[in-house]
Amino acid sequence: MQPDPTFLRQPGSFWANVRAISQVAGYSVRGTGYVSAHGLSAMVRAVERKGLQSTHLQSADGQPTALGAKLTSYFRFRARMLNDYVEPRLMDLERAQNVFGELHARLAPRCPIPANKQRGEKAGPAYFTGIINMLIEQHSQGCPVDYDPRQLTTVTRDEKPLRTLARRVDGAFPAPLNPIAIWEIKEYYYTTTFGSRIADGVYETLLDGMELSELFTNEDVRVDHLLMIDSHRTWWKSGRSYLCRIIDMLHMGFVDEVLFGYEVVERLPDVVANWVTRYRQPH
Repeated sequence: MQPDPTFLRQPGSFWANVRAISQVAGYSVRGTGYVSAHGLSAMVRAVERKGLQSTHLQSADGQPTALGAKLTSYFRFRARMLNDYVEPRLMDLERAQNVFGELHARLAPRCPIPANKQRGEKAGPAYFTGIINMLIEQHSQGCPVDYDPRQLTTVTRDEKPLRTLARRVDGAFPAPLNPIAIWEIKEYYYTTTFGSRIADGVYETLLDGMELSELFTNEDVRVDHLLMIDSHRTWWKSGRSYLCRIIDMLHMGFVDEVLFGYEVVERLPDVVANWVTRYRQPH
């Protein structure tokens, strides 16, 4: 999923309202399993429950202000995209196994296929990461790819460090030194609860995005930032609020694209083709 341009470049106060209203009004419609689309009255109640004024959302005659209308439109968009687009693409373990097996048989990959961190009968390939690696290898047209950078991402200028990110990432094209793109993968097929480790992963992605945003703003250096996540049970059954936060983060400009589950099969070929074109351009 790419961000909708309608909601890009919003001021910080817009996202302050999105977060505050979401926290109070909730992320899901109770008892339905669907993400909420907050209307004007729900937004007004939410900010007033926090002891704040609501005049920036609703005028004295009960009509939405420009900000109130924009927020209403965004909440409807976020709910529609998650309920109708994202949820059907999130895979469970069996579906991921099947997609992995089909690709592995067809592509005969040479790229790394890492193992999951399970033991006993659950031990085996990390299916989502394997799917991603095979698709990148298939469409990278022989360009170098680092599927498991074991170093911090560094951008240089005049052969000197310009920025070094705080965290290691899961992949870099063509390399973690002056990459065109970096990506992070969050697959949780065997997780039974949505714990702090998964929540921390979302905020780590936000940190990376803030560093890359600062790099682009102050140094005019662009590095694509891609997030790919999967597990229907973990993200949809237990973590819908974090899916909302991820959609917010996408439109705040801290990640360039988020691929949800099977969407990697649909979208990665075009994404990687764009990287290859940029890599082969004269420097």
